[in-house]
Amino acid sequence: METLTEFLVAELRAARVTRDLSQEEFGKLIKYSGSHVSAVETGGRPVTVEYVEAVDRALQTGGFYTRLFKKVTSLELAPVWLHEWIELERQARSIRWYEPSFVPGLLQTEAYARATLLAGGRFAPDQAEKRVASRLDRQAILRAEKPPHFVAVLDEAVLRRTFGGDRAMMAEQLEHLATCAELPDVRILIVPAEVGLYPGLQGGFITLTLQEGTMIAHQDHQVKAQVVNGVHDIATLQETWDDIVGEALPRRQSLDLIKEAVKSWT
Repeated sequence: METLTEFLVAELRAARVTRDLSQEEFGKLIKYSGSHVSAVETGGRPVTVEYVEAVDRALQTGGFYTRLFKKVTSLELAPVWLHEWIELERQARSIRWYEPSFVPGLLQTEAYARATLLAGGRFAPDQAEKRVASRLDRQAILRAEKPPHFVAVLDEAVLRRTFGGDRAMMAEQLEHLATCAELPDVRILIVPAEVGLYPGLQGGFITLTLQEGTMIAHQDHQVKAQVVNGVHDIATLQETWDDIVGEALPRRQSLDLIKEAVKSWT
């Protein structure tokens, strides 16, 4: 089966061939050697962002191949079963994320993301690094020109749980969380510990509202994640969401609790 990178390379080659250019001629056009073009097209050299930007400039594509490169790179870094969700995430006009255990991936620092993935030894270091890169890449949607409206509700335990006693990492992560909470389209709410048992503690979930109004959800399992779009399931998650938000502190009080937690780690 053709990989996404192989698809990108094929598209770049097609751009050259349809213009009836040899590799040497194409190289002169984009200011690379003909041997470099050949190596990219045969897989001997990796495609780089500099290369595709040169193609876009030379062919005046309006940045088409650079955008394609960034999308392919992002999807290649993520596990296959997550590809569909990443595409839906990019199309969302609003995202609601409840998490009782960890800081949501869209709000994680690099160090925190790495620690969550390495915990328990399920991933080899190289696999973990690819997933860290994927998570960080996905965060760009929160600072896009037209970002989705993002609401995250976290259990207070998320603010108190450390990984291997790394207090500096936790302080950095919660400072980042506080910074994200100040973004105009981001709202972060905390369910305080004194609430005790409440709906939602069985597991986290995410719901997206797409541009046309369709709602879809995502639930994590031990092996992989599940995309949920059944009417009954979505309604159940909406009810659970409303119950959870009802137990959470208001936005400003939640931010104060996050800042207090930062001090507890320093």
